Order: sequence, then structure tokens, then C-alpha cells
Amino acid sequence: MPKIVDHDTRREEIAQALWRVVRRDGIRAASVRSVATEAGWSAGAVRYYFPDQAGLIAFAMDLVSRRVSDRIRALDTTGPLPDVVLRFLEEVIPLDPERQAEFDIWLSFIAQAQAESGAGGLREVLAPVHQGLRDLCASLLNSLSQAGILRPDLRIDLETDRLHALIDGLSLHAAVDPTASTPDRVRDILRRHLTELQP
Repeated sequence: MPKIVDHDTRREEIAQALWRVVRRDGIRAASVRSVATEAGWSAGAVRYYFPDQAGLIAFAMDLVSRRVSDRIRALDTTGPLPDVVLRFLEEVIPLDPERQAEFDIWLSFIAQAQAESGAGGLREVLAPVHQGLRDLCASLLNSLSQAGILRPDLRIDLETDRLHALIDGLSLHAAVDPTASTPDRVRDILRRHLTELQP
């Protein structure tokens, strides 16, 4: 009986090995060989799934995005709409070890993308994730606006940019100084921001 190999699971195992290398040694250390060693595989086995570093990094970043999306889809959407919006926003901020690992990877990739010259490369991988967060902010604010919860004089496009910037800032603060930017503190700031947008 031939052994059944779950290729999707294998790819995720390799991507998670890359995450560990990046968090411990930095993105420049994340070669196919170092990731293979971390995963306990041969370099040839890793190259079977990812022929080069670029493909491996792109998949690892996409895995971060998919995990966040999966958590958001699984959220409880019952209760007052502002509470539901807060639940959605909390899923993209590093408030627990899992989300901290995802944010560490995201931050490492951003730093590397800024170091690269010209277009392409990591910038192309990161752009859809960045846009996805902005789209989430826009969607949540539009839902609040359509429900009559926001002030009618607000410009949703500007408020989307403000909320997006707030999420980025809170995420960075939570990552850099989690003792000051505790989950309760972050939630309070988000709640106050949303309350200020209401009549």
C-alpha cells in the first residue's frame, strides 16, 4: 500500500520551520538549506515543494494571511455590532503567542522589503496582505455606517486610513512592549476609538 502524503500539510510544516528560523536568526538566514535543517528534512525534500527561497517566503507569508483569515471567518458574529467589529480587529493585533509569531514574521518581511531596491520581490508578496487589512477596516466601518452607528458627517475613506494606522501602531506597540500594551489596554483603545466615531 503506497504511503499517502498530505502535501499541503508538508508545505505548512516547511513554512512554519521558516517562521522559526526568521524569528530566531532573521530573514537573511532563511535559506532553503537552513529551513530544511530546522524542519528536519533534506534540502532536496524542501526544494521538491519550494524550488527557491522566493517561493518559500511567498508561501510562508501567504500562510500568515490565511491563518488570520481563517480565524476571522470562525469568529462569533452574534451580539451588538460594535462588539463584533472589535472581535474582528483584535484578530489582526498580536495579543497572544500565535498572533505574535505571525506579526514577527510580517515585520521581518517588511524590513527586508524596505532593504530591497526596486519593485517586485517581497513588496509584491506584502502588498496584497497590506491591502487586505485596509479592506477589512473599510468593510467594518461601512458595516457600522450602514447600521447607523457612525456619525453621518464622517468620511469613511479617511476613517479607514485612520483605523488602519491605529491597527498598525497598536500591533507594533504590543510587539515591542507587551507589558505596557496589554490586551486589555489595546482593547480599551480600540473601543474608545470606535466610540468616538459614534453620534
